[in-house]
Amino acid sequence: MQNITGKTALITGGSKGIGFGIAESLLKEGLNVAITGRSAEVVEAAAAELSKFGKVLPIVADVRDFASQQSAVSKVLATFGSLDVLVANAGVGHFGNIAELTPEQWHETIDTNLTGVFYSIKASLEALTASHGYIITIASLAGTNFFEKASAYNASKFGLVGFTQAVMLDVRERGIKVTTIMPGSVTSHFNGHTPNDADAWKIQPEDLGQMTVDLLRMHPRTLPSNIEVRPAQIAKKQA
Repeated sequence: MQNITGKTALITGGSKGIGFGIAESLLKEGLNVAITGRSAEVVEAAAAELSKFGKVLPIVADVRDFASQQSAVSKVLATFGSLDVLVANAGVGHFGNIAELTPEQWHETIDTNLTGVFYSIKASLEALTASHGYIITIASLAGTNFFEKASAYNASKFGLVGFTQAVMLDVRERGIKVTTIMPGSVTSHFNGHTPNDADAWKIQPEDLGQMTVDLLRMHPRTLPSNIEVRPAQIAKKQA
């Protein structure tokens, strides 16, 4: 089992939902954590809440901007001295029939969910090479299962799954491990949702946090490169 105490993780979109859950889990294991978000108020509030578990660095950054991602990595290195784990989590979703989907919604989805991950990895590559680090991307079961009114989201997640697996092959020679996690229904703030008691059947953010910890602690000879994860039960129908 790998010793991960004292290592440093950067989590994009870490101010709420899945990113927040992963951040909390890593902090409890003794990692330093940097979280990014586009709103200074939101990301700083999240960091203040997470700080009871360990050292947290809030960073205002937009994954759709490469220079912004480079700056985020520079701040992590200046604060903690290294970068060992990148969790590319930031994502958005616009849903609707192709006749209704706007070009702006298409570009925001692709630019965030796919190009944004490229920018995050590209900006982190030198630091992760130095640390023989780990890249984890948060994809979705929508990356292998298409459904109606989700053309942009499906395209972004299908692309992300293929991109991540190709990157995994590219960076093995650098000593970097890469995994993509493909969750089904998760309790989160995604697409404007407010978590509530009716979400109890879903995967919880802390479940994905524990999965991330397990990946980091796994013997380095073994790599679960692509993980599909679903709720164990389906939602109960309302009476």
